[in-house]
Amino acid sequence: MSDTRTLPAWAEDLRRRYLRGEASMFVLHGNVYDVVLCNKKMMALTEFLTDVLLKDSKDTIAVYNVATGTRFAKHAQGAAGVEDLLLATDKSRIFAAFERLLIGATRTAVIMEYAEAIAPAGDPNFQGESDRAAIVTLHRWSALPEIERGDNVVLLISENLTELAPKLISNPKVAVVEVPMPDHATRRDAAMLADTRLTEKDGERYASITAGLKAIQIASILTPQSSAEEAFADREAFITSLLGSGPDAAARAHKLAALTSNMNRDEIKELVAPAAPVPAADASLPSPIERARKETDRLIAKRKREIIERECFGLVEFVEPSHGFEVVGGMDEVKKDLMVIAESIREGRTSRVPMGILFTGPMGTGKTFVAEAFAKECGLTTIKLKNFRSKWVGATEGNLEKILNVIRAIGQVVVIIDEGDRAFGNTDGEGDGGTSSRVIARIKEFMSDTSNRGRILFLVMTNRPDKLDVDLKRAGRLDRKIPFLYVQTPEEVELVARALLRKNKIKTDVDLATIREGFSTKLVGYSNADIEAVILLANEDAARESGGDAAVSASHFQRAALDYFPSRDVELLEYMELLAVFESSSRRLLPAKYASLTPEELDTRLRHLRAIVGTRR
Repeated sequence: MSDTRTLPAWAEDLRRRYLRGEASMFVLHGNVYDVVLCNKKMMALTEFLTDVLLKDSKDTIAVYNVATGTRFAKHAQGAAGVEDLLLATDKSRIFAAFERLLIGATRTAVIMEYAEAIAPAGDPNFQGESDRAAIVTLHRWSALPEIERGDNVVLLISENLTELAPKLISNPKVAVVEVPMPDHATRRDAAMLADTRLTEKDGERYASITAGLKAIQIASILTPQSSAEEAFADREAFITSLLGSGPDAAARAHKLAALTSNMNRDEIKELVAPAAPVPAADASLPSPIERARKETDRLIAKRKREIIERECFGLVEFVEPSHGFEVVGGMDEVKKDLMVIAESIREGRTSRVPMGILFTGPMGTGKTFVAEAFAKECGLTTIKLKNFRSKWVGATEGNLEKILNVIRAIGQVVVIIDEGDRAFGNTDGEGDGGTSSRVIARIKEFMSDTSNRGRILFLVMTNRPDKLDVDLKRAGRLDRKIPFLYVQTPEEVELVARALLRKNKIKTDVDLATIREGFSTKLVGYSNADIEAVILLANEDAARESGGDAAVSASHFQRAALDYFPSRDVELLEYMELLAVFESSSRRLLPAKYASLTPEELDTRLRHLRAIVGTRR
């Protein structure tokens, strides 16, 4: 094979194994329908094999698939069976001609595309005669000494090994080579080839955020628009700025941009909105480069979502948060810590990013709400694990492996696991054939892989951290443990209430500090969910009293605080709070009444409550 020094790693591995005489038949699987980057060019896999890898070392190169038949990339003078191969359509005659060629000629390569259609997997009893014959013929070729002595090689190309006949895959004389998804360097090269205007910094950035995409997808996304498309986008943005933010402004701007292709900006303004002020180009209109970058980021996110949805259908759920930390009331220290993590992820400072985060605390304290806000702040693709457990033997482990493989390929992702104690199952694995213990072992192995730091962030939430495997909570897996507790002071109640008023867009002019005694003080120790319920109750009271658009008054808030009757198990909630305190990775995150507790006092109280609470949930 060609001794080219710029071969991809998988091709270099194939070349070495062939030269060692390991096999004369190879199966290429995996990312076989992507382009191959070689010598600053993008080429299809078959083109790479015929024009680079085999070009200098083989005199005859034939390419075959069941749809188009046989074609020759090159062939030696007087090669036997060339005419038969070009004219034959029946698979048995084609294979007979290939065998004459491989036995009678030297320095010959046969490339078989879509090998799963030539030698498919399945029960031989239900296969057609031609399929069975093809499988047996290929198996026999792998052991023919004439093929090996003639310096000949057969390459089978199939995306999925499971679709190819097991008789071939298990054959020790058939070597299997995986064509992997593009690594960081390949993605960077693909980005730089697609758009030569990119700087090295841009190339590195796109190499990071396109993890999980094929090189051909990266090229299609990053290939620059034509000058006509850029001019159209520029006109559309200008017209949008003239029309303002009306309900149909975007649709009108798109149509007008198409109709004004031969007009300059002054003429467009005179036609569209003569009285409108001229927008400042540097202030109100994004530059073409900024628009292109935003569109590119949007397309990359869309492609990643398509991949995850296709590969993990029904096993994961996308999280598209509509809110950031601006609507999270109180919890200033927690928000500061999470903002530092989000900023470190965005700027690639991986050493400052934990391997995982544990949110723990009683129900209703805002764990999920803050997790979604954090996902928006860090700007990463965010998925939530759904129930990947199955009643079928081995299916649970298979589902988990599928999820982890896709997560690893995608990279730059936040994985939210709600109700972590239930998702991972019991720690002893009794009653489920050991499935839970195997699931936990695999997740622990994946979470402790330091190459994932800054790329894959696990965010586990639970109100019963005592039911999580102890080894799962250690540093290096869930490094940061953040407690979520009920509000402890009237001032904290007011911070949460103001954020909830903004979130629910409730109309009111009341300064909550002025009604502290009748409102905030009465809600100390309530959950965030309870405080929201009180606020919504006050809003309903105002609507009943004065109509749907009425503002909420101080009396409405005070009446709602008196009227609301929460359903709560006080001892269980206190137990959950103390568990959150016990798990906290920093005293700085704790309120004063808990920060001053000694470990001995905390342990004594926990033991007492554990005896009372027992197995309550």
